Amino acid sequence: MADQTAPTPEQPKQHPEPVVAPKPQPQRVPQQKSQQQGRFNQNQQRSQQQWADISVVIPLYNEEESLKELHQQLRSTLGRMNIRYELIFIDDGSTDRSIQVLRDLRRTDKHIRIYRFRRNYGKSAALSVGFEKAQGSIVITMDADLQDDPAEIPALKKKLDEGYDLVSGWKKVRHDPITKTIPSKFFNFITSLMTGVHLHDMNCGLKAYRKDVVKSVNVYGELHRYVPVLAHWEGFKVGEIVVHHRARKFGKTKFGIGRFWKGFLDLLTVLFTTRYFRRPLHLFGPLGLIAILAGMVIDGVLVFEWFQGSTALSNRPLFLVGIMLIIVGIQFFSIGLLGEMISKSRRIEEEYSIKEVIK
Repeated sequence: MADQTAPTPEQPKQHPEPVVAPKPQPQRVPQQKSQQQGRFNQNQQRSQQQWADISVVIPLYNEEESLKELHQQLRSTLGRMNIRYELIFIDDGSTDRSIQVLRDLRRTDKHIRIYRFRRNYGKSAALSVGFEKAQGSIVITMDADLQDDPAEIPALKKKLDEGYDLVSGWKKVRHDPITKTIPSKFFNFITSLMTGVHLHDMNCGLKAYRKDVVKSVNVYGELHRYVPVLAHWEGFKVGEIVVHHRARKFGKTKFGIGRFWKGFLDLLTVLFTTRYFRRPLHLFGPLGLIAILAGMVIDGVLVFEWFQGSTALSNRPLFLVGIMLIIVGIQFFSIGLLGEMISKSRRIEEEYSIKEVIK
């Protein structure tokens, strides 16, 4: 009997699981917390690395031959400036090997970020995406064809430091055919005259912006050439410096003579949507008044001559022209009034550009 009951009190000592099992659990919890904390720190470091002093936005379309050289020049210039930077390439639906070249460059340079469109949307769309993705306090835009010199970036930044919000490059000495230079000068003259923004070269792709500008200006359609105008009307200070322009080294230009006709149509769009969108009578009213006054003067002179018996109104087509001008003038004036009524009846929230908030 004593032999049978002897092992009974030793049985709890043969099963240590209730005592040992809880021990690894408190060891795993801090390991999981430390892993989560490590992931958080890594994500925080990545987010901090994404921030940059300068973002360079480069739209491109079929520029495979120039990308490597452009990248080398950008790295050289930005490296000497000793700043944090990012290079944002927007591939606007290229059909050559541009995207393969960019991927190869990305493997060796983590400053590069690439956004590729499914099809060709145009330069304005590319800049719009670049502006949205840019995280630098200063944004530089330039073309990918090597005609814009990256060595001008320090000068653009220095001009911004003088108190400007946007600095546009001026290709004073251009290495382009006369079919581009003459229409461009005429286009810039008309644009400066109609908008009041006196820049010598609206079409220069080399520009520098403060972050507030690119986040405030809405670029769509073909309005990329009018960003200085849009920024000026938002209250930003716009400046200009002379930049070095280089002859095209590879390929051929992607822009034809048709872009100037589109440019003038876009100029009308800019004028109407910025200056007269909420006051249409200010646009149509003067046109209507001029037409009405011209028609009344013409018909008044003819009626005076008819009273004197020196002419017959039935033989004067100019009398019908005067009547037509009066009718057209009334229509213009009526359109302006209808536009005013529509704008007043709709409650449109005004968007204002706020420079500073002090609380």
